[in-house]
Amino acid sequence: MKDPQSDKSFSGSIPELYDTYLTPLIFEPYAQHLALRVSEESVSRVLEIAAGTGVVTRAMVDELGPGVPIFATDLNQPMLDYGATVRADPNVVWRQADALALPFEDESFDAVVCQFAVMFFPDRAKAYSEARRVLKRGGQYHFNVWDNIEENEFADTVTNSLADVFPTSPPRFLARTPHGYSNIDEIASDLKKGGFTATPSFDTVEARSKASHPSIPAIAYCQGTPLRNEIEAQDASLLEHATGVAASAIAKHFGTGVVDGKIQAHVISIRA
Repeated sequence: MKDPQSDKSFSGSIPELYDTYLTPLIFEPYAQHLALRVSEESVSRVLEIAAGTGVVTRAMVDELGPGVPIFATDLNQPMLDYGATVRADPNVVWRQADALALPFEDESFDAVVCQFAVMFFPDRAKAYSEARRVLKRGGQYHFNVWDNIEENEFADTVTNSLADVFPTSPPRFLARTPHGYSNIDEIASDLKKGGFTATPSFDTVEARSKASHPSIPAIAYCQGTPLRNEIEAQDASLLEHATGVAASAIAKHFGTGVVDGKIQAHVISIRA
């Protein structure tokens, strides 16, 4: 079952579960990586697109200090609302914004940052064009995307396990959207369509995803992402069962105690 709208819906209990489970599981190491990239050059004003619950936002505050204004934007207000409650940073402005129509003036930021979100944009070239528009000349756009799902072991295991629960229409959100935009040539082409003329740098970065119990990745993916919407659209009464099946599959492949799986992403930087 493919529902493009449900793929973008981060509401209800998803923001809290997302931040509680997914942030330490898969997002923190890449957030640190992006924050370090931003800090390598002098910046006085930073825009974050699709900030979610703020894992990169907080990492950038820690790296850049409290004197650099950071505008943390997202299309989903519930994600911003939750992110604003996690930590109070006076230099962070939380603001709802559409990546395809940013409410900022031309050339108004030294850096633009986006973690694991360009895959969700309905018109990526347009989103890249907007990022380029608000960047000062010489400023950099830093973003990342997940590599294909086979390189991300917990996500792959969860996806495959759900075929046992929904054999006629397995939920494929993780493969379709978060892990569906991993082709470097396609990304470079879309950046060019968006008006970037510099050559982007691509770094494939492997990390480890660790949790104290197999249930944690299962809850993270099945209940803390829009995969939940896809499961509930088929049969809401099976959410807990599906989560349990996913946890059992992770335990089978990675053990019943502490689990450790490979994650991999492409990190991209390009100058305006």
